[in-house]
Amino acid sequence: MMSSYSGSTSSRPDLDWSQLKETILMLNLAVAQLEQSMREGNASVATLSSSFTALATNLNDIQSSVSNMDEVEENSEKMKMIVQGSATTALDKVHTSIIAFQFYDKLSQRLNHVSQSLTSLSSLIADPDSLYSPSEWRKLQESIRSKYSMEVERKMFDNVVSGMPIEEALLAFKQDQSLINPEEDEDDIELF
Repeated sequence: MMSSYSGSTSSRPDLDWSQLKETILMLNLAVAQLEQSMREGNASVATLSSSFTALATNLNDIQSSVSNMDEVEENSEKMKMIVQGSATTALDKVHTSIIAFQFYDKLSQRLNHVSQSLTSLSSLIADPDSLYSPSEWRKLQESIRSKYSMEVERKMFDNVVSGMPIEEALLAFKQDQSLINPEEDEDDIELF
């Protein structure tokens, strides 16, 4: 079935076709995919977060109850230690999950930033007056840069915009982060 959208496309090129229009289409596709992924991820994380919050509350109640148990029987102390150990382990797992959720939140914020940047880029490319205007490109770059919350992120952006290869910029970013938080391993999650 043919699309109801008119105009030239790579599958139906005419004299109006250009790589520029194709670029805009592909950027819009990337934005749509990013936004859909974030929506789906946010819904599942919200459910998990609610479940883990309830679980943590229940485990705290168990731990409190065990602490208040009477030592009527000989085995009650052993039972108390087993239940407390289990509750402590479960609370540790919940804490680890919360840290993972915080990591996901940071990831979601970054993906949202990418989505907004791609949308802005697509709008600039779609406007012939802006496309060939260095001041419009500079405004776009300043707008994107202003959305970074950490100085190391702004420095990475500046490095890339100044022409540093992506791999080098990412390496410098990682080194800058390790100077800020030297106790963090590669596998550690930053708490914020």
